[in-house]
Amino acid sequence: MKKILLSLILIISIISVKAQNNSIDKITGPYISVKNALVGSNAELAKSRSKELLAALSTPAKGLNPAQQKLMAKYADKLKFDSRHISETTVIDHQREHFESLSKNMFALVSGLKMNNTTLYQQYCPMKKASWLSETEDVRNPYYGDDMLECGKVTATLKGK
Repeated sequence: MKKILLSLILIISIISVKAQNNSIDKITGPYISVKNALVGSNAELAKSRSKELLAALSTPAKGLNPAQQKLMAKYADKLKFDSRHISETTVIDHQREHFESLSKNMFALVSGLKMNNTTLYQQYCPMKKASWLSETEDVRNPYYGDDMLECGKVTATLKGK
């Protein structure tokens, strides 16, 4: 009986570790950092956080089934393109232009993979006519920063595991 119990605990531990390794939190974490830098209108921080995002996107994803691999392949280059552009400039308006496309593709990837461990909220700014992902329901607009900090609303919730 003890052997069975220990075996079950070991199997559950392995599955739990594997699920953590398979999550895309390693991508969404740096994305959220870019978003928060843009909320604070900090172009230097957005530049450095975008480099972290680019590095995470350049690391091969493991443990994806064939459909998830196909989805990742569909969006990886698009996400890298925008991350690279954000990481190469400190012109915040240019960073925000690329963040719009980055956010659209990030939402498509995260909602399609359904592997996020943390709950994410898609938020929408009617003035910019653009969305982004946030780690909280509180709206903090990355497109306008302090000028229109709370402009927007939650339009979708991506539940975490």
